[in-house]
Amino acid sequence: MISKKNKLLAIFSLLVIPTPIVAQENDSIAVLVNEIKIIEAKDIPLDTTAIHIIENQLVLLQDGNKNEYNLQDNTKAAKYDSLWMKTLYDNAALFDDMYQEVTEWDADKLYEYELNTDTLKLRLQRLNQKTPFNVVYNRSLENVIKSFLTRKRDLMQRMLVTSQFYFPLFEEELDRHDIPLEMKYLAIVESALNPKARSRVGATGLWQFMYGTGKEHGLDVTSYVDERSDPIKSTKAACEYLNRMYGVFNDWDLTLAAYNSGPGNVNKAIRRSGGYKNYWNIRRNLPRETAGYVPAFLATMYIFEYADEHGLKRQKVKRPYFETDTIQVKSLITFDQISKLVGISVEELTVLNPSYKLKVIPFIKKKKYSLRLPKDVMGKFVANEAAIYAFVEKELKSKESPLSALVKAAQKNRIRYRVRSGDILGTIAQRHGVRVSQIKNWNGLRSNNLRIGQRLTIFPRGSAGVRATPKKRTKSSSKAVASQDAKVHTVKSGDSLWTISRKYPGVSIENLREWNGISGKNLKPGTKLKLCDCSS
Repeated sequence: MISKKNKLLAIFSLLVIPTPIVAQENDSIAVLVNEIKIIEAKDIPLDTTAIHIIENQLVLLQDGNKNEYNLQDNTKAAKYDSLWMKTLYDNAALFDDMYQEVTEWDADKLYEYELNTDTLKLRLQRLNQKTPFNVVYNRSLENVIKSFLTRKRDLMQRMLVTSQFYFPLFEEELDRHDIPLEMKYLAIVESALNPKARSRVGATGLWQFMYGTGKEHGLDVTSYVDERSDPIKSTKAACEYLNRMYGVFNDWDLTLAAYNSGPGNVNKAIRRSGGYKNYWNIRRNLPRETAGYVPAFLATMYIFEYADEHGLKRQKVKRPYFETDTIQVKSLITFDQISKLVGISVEELTVLNPSYKLKVIPFIKKKKYSLRLPKDVMGKFVANEAAIYAFVEKELKSKESPLSALVKAAQKNRIRYRVRSGDILGTIAQRHGVRVSQIKNWNGLRSNNLRIGQRLTIFPRGSAGVRATPKKRTKSSSKAVASQDAKVHTVKSGDSLWTISRKYPGVSIENLREWNGISGKNLKPGTKLKLCDCSS
């Protein structure tokens, strides 16, 4: 299918702006590096702004008490909704739940839920009239629906909220490729709307592309970038692949099955069934994972359509609070630098820019790499763009070795460890002189569970891939974590790792997990959480 020229799917920001911010690819930076000065906030009057002209030199003002820069926007922008970002960040752990539900589905298991069968049949009949998918009642589908409404009720509730961020993007691209809009529910079954989801076999992103299939559809995978995790590019690639499969089978149910298991397995199932081409007639001949795949898709469609009838709350998120925009970078820049300069957390940057594997946005000629930011933060970035890039260039040059060299060294020192019987993450981490949280981050692990034969990427202590963390901190360096007067936080009702990390500068969600041995996301009121890498 010939793809139309588009505008980078402005709907991803959920609000079309008539004058989008666009950076020119070859624009030169007008400020020379040696003309940038960093001065302390104490050296200037209190009513000054963050960027000044002093003797024709651009100056970034640094707060002497914080390792950050108080850049100001030229105009007042809408307040960014941190609670919405918390929702997206916390939902990342739901992929494992959905993956297990689909792959370990038992068609014969019954789940107790008060849902009249005749009522369900009527609703499915109505749904069937609205969609090109073959939605018909059978006992297996009823069991999956009841399972989702009981065992996975919280997951479905969260999907009703998170979908408001991704579904407008999906719907526009599906419409552009003339694919049924209900196909948007496929991303819930595939990844639980987690752009960094990674399956046991290496499928990655919202649409779970394998490496080869992603490359085939133009998704770049390098040391810096994995475009399978890019919501816009991966959605376009998924639409292209779905159209290819529909061109083979001319049936959307079989297209779903082929998306999951490959067209070869679907063709084998058709042959083994005696030539049937209805999904429900060939299901017994499909791989077990695919046998539960289409029912999970149809069950998700049903629940979204009849959420109110089952007491699931559709919490509407006010769109102005999560407006975002993109800009093409003109230089290599790290998430840490962006966070420090424009006042956005690294966690938020990770949610908005999930395709950058090392939290670094590269700059390569003839390639376009974009940074996505909340609109109010984007205003700061654009208003101070020249000064930001000049500062970044100066900072990179001041390092003992260029960042790219560090990445190459890290790749050189990387090892691939094969999990053996009796292995646990703790012993593997201790053996290689690294932390459990680092191994989980390098391999996209959401839990501590391992399976025999699994391959883990590890950067042993001393390699460029491992950042040394000093065990002792002096009083002057205590700003890197919480203050010395606040070593412990007592969990209150409504607290989460996200809200707690926001209260203490320098403390991240990963810090809280590591320092307190937390693997899940639920916190019990009254629990004492350490706010530093300390013994008390």
